[in-house]
Amino acid sequence: MLATEGPEAAKAAGLRYTTDAVPGIRRVKRRGHFAYLAPDGTALTDARELARIKTLAIPPAYRDVWICPLANGHLQATGRDARGRKQYRYHARWRAVRDETKFHRTVAFAKALPAIRAAVARDLGLRGMPREKVLAAVVALLETTALRVGNEEYARENDSYGLTTLHEEHADVRGATIRFRFRGKSGKTHEVAIHDRRLARIVKASQDLPGQHLFEYLDERGVPHPVRSEDVNDYLRAIAGGDFTAKDFRTWQATVRCALLLAPAQADGMAAAKAAVVDAVARVAAFLGNTPAVCRRAYVHPGLIAEFLAHGALALRKRAPRRSDPFALSPHEAAVVDFIERLAAREARTAA
Repeated sequence: MLATEGPEAAKAAGLRYTTDAVPGIRRVKRRGHFAYLAPDGTALTDARELARIKTLAIPPAYRDVWICPLANGHLQATGRDARGRKQYRYHARWRAVRDETKFHRTVAFAKALPAIRAAVARDLGLRGMPREKVLAAVVALLETTALRVGNEEYARENDSYGLTTLHEEHADVRGATIRFRFRGKSGKTHEVAIHDRRLARIVKASQDLPGQHLFEYLDERGVPHPVRSEDVNDYLRAIAGGDFTAKDFRTWQATVRCALLLAPAQADGMAAAKAAVVDAVARVAAFLGNTPAVCRRAYVHPGLIAEFLAHGALALRKRAPRRSDPFALSPHEAAVVDFIERLAAREARTAA
């Protein structure tokens, strides 16, 4: 799999892997304006370096600002915003490589889905409420709902939630139906209902355990523990056999849904094609709980949109389902994988 993090990814972008743990350029306020100090404490006067810093557009409100002393550092700056949250500024080439490799891994993730589904089905059948069973339930819900996995720090600072940070009151279980209602990222209210008897039983059993978190498991001694996002990602990597995270479900869901919305459309001219793309992205964004801009930039495979805008159509080759494998990709999913692979092969031939 292509690297999306660490020194290997930085090298692929022609950059140096850097960290703010080493001395860097500091920003200080003097007489109503900002001055910059080199790592040795002397005033920074080099015009090119000052111009580079200006292009980073670090907000004036940021404090504890660290700026990379290397123009080719993958991490260019960090700082704390008004709420004390750490913010990052990356090199443009690093962002480009990460975006490219992120969408290359879409196919790898799709091909791992049968193994993920088989492992989840196995672990959902475990007795009691062990860790693997509850993690399997969370992963099953990630695939079904495409909700964010959640983050404790974000929940604490922003009073917004994802699957692993939900509290008991965020879910209502009645029979085989689970209804989730909670405040998500950017203050959006999420209301999701799913019908699955086995998952409903697990969610109800988790609700009945002591503690405020919705998803909890029992260790070997019968002590309850809340599920963390790191637990989910570790479990997902183990059953997938690859370096995947919960976010890959959202990227895959967004790509498949956008493809299925564009495939039946026939756009006559660029204006019609753009309108169809805007509509499809808006509908996918509504499903994810994102803005259309974020959905298009961070979730939908860019090749789908580029192909549709270029030709006014999206040629998906629907395949017959593999009846012998209940965990195999659906015909629609297989068609999207086939399309992306054909697109990549065509781009490789063009580059050669």
